[in-house]
Amino acid sequence: MGGLPVVTAPEEIDIANSGQFRLALLAAAAQGPTIVVDLSRTEFCDSSGLSVLVRALRRARAEDGELRLVVSTHAVRRIMSVTGVGTIFSIFPSLDQAVASQPPELASSS
Repeated sequence: MGGLPVVTAPEEIDIANSGQFRLALLAAAAQGPTIVVDLSRTEFCDSSGLSVLVRALRRARAEDGELRLVVSTHAVRRIMSVTGVGTIFSIFPSLDQAVASQPPELASSS
């Protein structure tokens, strides 16, 4: 979709599946430094899931990329807000917007 790798997250991200989620993000990172993570169906994300996302963001930034999150559920928006991690991610309301978005440095220079 738009040339960017997209990882569709499960409905719940917790200690039981965070390792699998991490592997999916690593596989996507092999395709390029910017990854879109579609959390639009995700209703629950615990600290292990947030940790995977933060690590993926650090890895993407180290390679001059970014991690774009699609967050549309109230539950995930709330956990991002309560923990404060929502401020470090590029968050979009839809997959189309996340894929179509220009990198921040290009968007600000237009």
